[in-house]
Amino acid sequence: PTATSILKRQKQLRRKNVRFDQVTVYYFARRQGFTSVPSQGGSSLGMAQRHNSVRRYTLCEFAQEQEVNHREILREHLKEEKLHAKKMKLTKNGTVESEEADGLTLEDVSDDDIDVENVEVDDYFFLQPLPTKRRRALLRASGVHRIDAEEKQELRAIRLSREECGCDCRLYCDPEACACSQAGIKCQ
Repeated sequence: PTATSILKRQKQLRRKNVRFDQVTVYYFARRQGFTSVPSQGGSSLGMAQRHNSVRRYTLCEFAQEQEVNHREILREHLKEEKLHAKKMKLTKNGTVESEEADGLTLEDVSDDDIDVENVEVDDYFFLQPLPTKRRRALLRASGVHRIDAEEKQELRAIRLSREECGCDCRLYCDPEACACSQAGIKCQ
């Protein structure tokens, strides 16, 4: 059999994957991350290797879905702010201990106290860091029963290492003593 030339091979018809009339959203189960470094302590959030569901939207449907999701996130955030304000009031800005304040939860904040309708959802910033307790609760709610404690220490070490950047060189660089030079990068 004779080999056919690469140049003469017919172009294979490819299915186009880009569409401008719909949005395809892949949903993934939440897992412990191991791939990011949160600014606060605790473990990181990640997602499963494979998606567990897919949903297709028209552009209009997707915009409406985002609006609903953002309003719910905003409602939760406003409830958390209201809860914090109640606790601060009961503890006189954190200066006095209060058993009543310690016992308050988000369920103690009424939806009637939250006014989401008068807040412009599009102006709200949604990608905010989550506190350690909230990340842990999200993982547990997603079925992660055993949170790897080693990651917490590794992340702490990474955060600490990021605080020190560059070298101690002043006025001139001594390549034998310069940490940057020894690492093979330009002196900082």
